[in-house]
Amino acid sequence: MSKQLLQKQADTIRFLAADMVQAANSGHPGAPMGLADIATVLSKHLNVNPANEKWLNRDRLVFSGGHATGLVYSLLHLWGFNVALNDLKNFRQTNSKTPGHPEFGHTHGIEITTGPLGQGIANAVGFASAAKYAQNTLGTDVINHKVYCLCGDGDLQEGISYEATATAGHLKLDNLVIIYDSNSITIEGDTSLAWSENVKKRFQGIDFEVIEIDGHNFDQIEKAFVQAKAATKPVMIIAKTAIGKGSVSMEGSHHAHGAPLGEEDIAASKKKAGFNPDEKFIVPADVKGAFDKLIVGSVAENEWNDSLSAEAKKTIEELQNPNYDAVEYPTFEADTKVATRDSNHKILNAIAAAVPGFLGGSADLGPSNKTELKGEGDFPNGRNIHFGIKEHAMAAIANAMNLYGLYRVYSATFFVFSDYLKPSARIAALASIPQHFVWTHDSIGVGEDGPTHQPIEQLSQFRALPNFYTFRPADATENVESWKTALKMNAPTAFVCSRQGLTVLKDKKEFGEVSNGAYLLKKRENANITIMASGSELMLALQTSCALEEEGIIANVVSVPCFDLFLEQEQSYIDQVIDVNTQVFAVEAARGLEYYRFADKVYGMDTFGASGPANDLFDEFGFTIPKLKAKIVADFKK
Repeated sequence: MSKQLLQKQADTIRFLAADMVQAANSGHPGAPMGLADIATVLSKHLNVNPANEKWLNRDRLVFSGGHATGLVYSLLHLWGFNVALNDLKNFRQTNSKTPGHPEFGHTHGIEITTGPLGQGIANAVGFASAAKYAQNTLGTDVINHKVYCLCGDGDLQEGISYEATATAGHLKLDNLVIIYDSNSITIEGDTSLAWSENVKKRFQGIDFEVIEIDGHNFDQIEKAFVQAKAATKPVMIIAKTAIGKGSVSMEGSHHAHGAPLGEEDIAASKKKAGFNPDEKFIVPADVKGAFDKLIVGSVAENEWNDSLSAEAKKTIEELQNPNYDAVEYPTFEADTKVATRDSNHKILNAIAAAVPGFLGGSADLGPSNKTELKGEGDFPNGRNIHFGIKEHAMAAIANAMNLYGLYRVYSATFFVFSDYLKPSARIAALASIPQHFVWTHDSIGVGEDGPTHQPIEQLSQFRALPNFYTFRPADATENVESWKTALKMNAPTAFVCSRQGLTVLKDKKEFGEVSNGAYLLKKRENANITIMASGSELMLALQTSCALEEEGIIANVVSVPCFDLFLEQEQSYIDQVIDVNTQVFAVEAARGLEYYRFADKVYGMDTFGASGPANDLFDEFGFTIPKLKAKIVADFKK
């Protein structure tokens, strides 16, 4: 392929991106223009099939910087994905296929929603991790693709990038290639304002192969990709580029980062490059032909399919279509005490025994989270993933592993440390990624570790997150039912589990099921109050309901294992669970403000916790039968 055509391809990308931003009067032209030369050469090496975007052995391309969106959509159009020229013209418009930042499931060909800077790097590590495990279990003749990630200065400044790439170096992910668009520009100006890191030494220090190139020299770019494809460790290509490359007045300026270039600049830039300055959204026929991957991609996939053995095809089919109905869940004896983290451990192992693509791990808390899959070995050869003390990267890595196409992956930490991974949990919710989050040590019951380790606001925070389902089971049996529900949901789910033993309740549900989010556990004729609770507070609610009868207060008790699911039920069901003729109280050893959706009064935490034995703390903060009873009596019919 001639350099003249390569230049024409790159300039086509530049002007498509510039026209998109100009038409929308919003967006980022600088990064797409600066990366156009690299993207053009990468396109020659990328193995994808627009006719089947889910082909398992395709190369994955992750755009970590959302400000390269103009580049993303231009490439998808040029390659032959279902992104038309009119979609480019509707960039950033309401209900278009081309939103301001790429979204998985919304635009054809987008591998994952990256969103905030740094996420995409961790996602790329996740895809590469899943591919490495697949190589080790299925064979390198079955899985041999690469994972490419385009990132910029901002991505590498975010802490998640270090967490994730350190993991990639440790795992020796030789299938990962990160291309760093080193243009030394951020929104505020030159990166030297806030950053003076030696990126080459950083990545050499975590065992990456580092290649430095001029990001506008086609020969150097080509050589770098050939070298990267043959590497025996993860690769970082540091490409020195000029932001806004090709702009006659904005090249190299931070002003090209996040604003339209202007009609005059775009016209002059097109004229200088040999394009018609009066024509917009230009795609020359020879450029479209050079980029198009519909035919070559279909041929590559067909050849791969033909190469698979019958055994490999059968294994892939089983991994892609897990039979969750085959799980033989553990049973638990009523009136015994089992911490839900312990029952969760048995459930995880039961699922793993029946579902070969079920794997996961903790952020260095496996023994405390109780997440080890017994006898399953260590990742990337086994199913126990040791994420290290890297909560944010853990969740983003697991997001991508869940979208790889073969596996269902869980991650785990203490509930209070969910704060460290909230951005990745939010992306999981936004993109409907079915990651399972296991969060233990769920309340002030953590005890002596004190308020820094006792979650207070976290339940309310995650219950407020759309399309995210937080289960807080009251006992081992509810935990089983919660997992049965979660495994068949196309959304992220969290299991908030206790450290302390919780009494296994007798199966005496009066109305409803765990799958409905809440159900009537105890129903009394002539009830004049309803008490709602989840987790460890459900037993407190039951016991307090008995004590209240001495005061003539008759209570129904409602268990709320998943507040989010309960909100989705028909009003008729909600009215059967919560008697509209009763005064409603809720109790939770957390903030609990969301219960005011139903409750007249919530007894929760108004402060942070304290350091001390768990039972002392429950008494200190009012979560005992006498103190809860006194509060309800005082507030009844007030």
